[in-house]
Amino acid sequence: MSRRRVVVTGVGLVSPLGVGTRATWEGLCAGRSGIGPITHFDASAFAARIAGEVRGFDPLDFIGRKDVKKMDVFIQYAIAASEFALCDAGLKTDQPLGPRAGVFIASGIGGFSTIEREHRALLAGGPRKISPFFIPSAIINLAAGQVSIRFGAQGPNSATCTACSASAHAVGDAFEIVRRGSADVMIAGGSEAAITPMGVGGFAAMRALSTRNDEPQRASRPFDRERDGFIIGEGAGVIVLEERDRARRRGVPIYAEIVGYGMSADAYHVTAPAEDADGAVRAMQAALDDAGVGPSAVDYVNAHGTSTRYNDKLETLAIRKCFGSHARSLAISSTKSMTGHLLGAAGGLEAGIAALAVRDRVLPPTINLEHPDPDCDLDYVPNRKRNATLTYALSNSFGFGGTNASLLFKRHED
Repeated sequence: MSRRRVVVTGVGLVSPLGVGTRATWEGLCAGRSGIGPITHFDASAFAARIAGEVRGFDPLDFIGRKDVKKMDVFIQYAIAASEFALCDAGLKTDQPLGPRAGVFIASGIGGFSTIEREHRALLAGGPRKISPFFIPSAIINLAAGQVSIRFGAQGPNSATCTACSASAHAVGDAFEIVRRGSADVMIAGGSEAAITPMGVGGFAAMRALSTRNDEPQRASRPFDRERDGFIIGEGAGVIVLEERDRARRRGVPIYAEIVGYGMSADAYHVTAPAEDADGAVRAMQAALDDAGVGPSAVDYVNAHGTSTRYNDKLETLAIRKCFGSHARSLAISSTKSMTGHLLGAAGGLEAGIAALAVRDRVLPPTINLEHPDPDCDLDYVPNRKRNATLTYALSNSFGFGGTNASLLFKRHED
């Protein structure tokens, strides 16, 4: 049975660079940092006091007042990003999408702010003070569930929770659903809102976060030898995946075609990547094999690039192993240098960025790359965007537990 072709027809982004796809993309192309002091709570006692917060977001622009109270912030971000993506794809949001449209939206952590708030209520007033909306506001699959309800998407509905690979897996699994014919349209990506005392405190306790608190905009510095940890970010990245012939019949612009999906496990350590980078190599190779293309076809890699010492070094090693001599010809960038690390939403955000890069033939930069690490010796598009002839773009996401995902996008051709 022949496999159906799948294209990206809509992109919806909510990020530390802005609410909406245009604001985020313009910020990335300008090389602007979205990192600043934490304002969501008093972080003065924390080792890490900076983050990539979403600023200027009003949930009432997207959700009714009564419903806002029933949703954690990560669900609100998911609804907003989905609405942006659907409108971008020219799909009506005031009519049910029906049984041939589905939703696959991931999160790595889910409703941390709701969990913390309801725990405070329990301690202060006992179990009767727990809200009846606590569970459906906090659990991870309710982002997909609420998006499905809001837009009448009655097809496949699911959520992945695979740490920082979660929304790349969601996009990849949604791609498979459309490709095999189980749906014609999938709303896919991820959302995260974990800039809370427990979220920041937990990662800080692991010494995973940057403590460059006096220079927030220079703190996320992937591949730079002075990097000292990642910056936690929040937001959502959602794309509309559509069967190609259906999109062509509708006459809508196509960002890119998604042609390959690879996944693997390091089977090595709870948090550290494998020292030989074998898991990452196998995920990238699987995406290339799925698309039926060789390493030399790829022009650009949107790297996982967290700004941690081990990830950046070992992702570079993985790229060298996977692409061989072609690695020296690749353009690679980490947009986390500007957005911070959106954890489970990172893959959805970066899938949207990869599709935008393919459409516009623009490579967003890796900012703050001032002192190249000798172990990170490839072309990371330092500090300024670059125009490029771009046909294939790969997006990488790697997560705790050694879970890896790679997505391959191609410039669309009839």
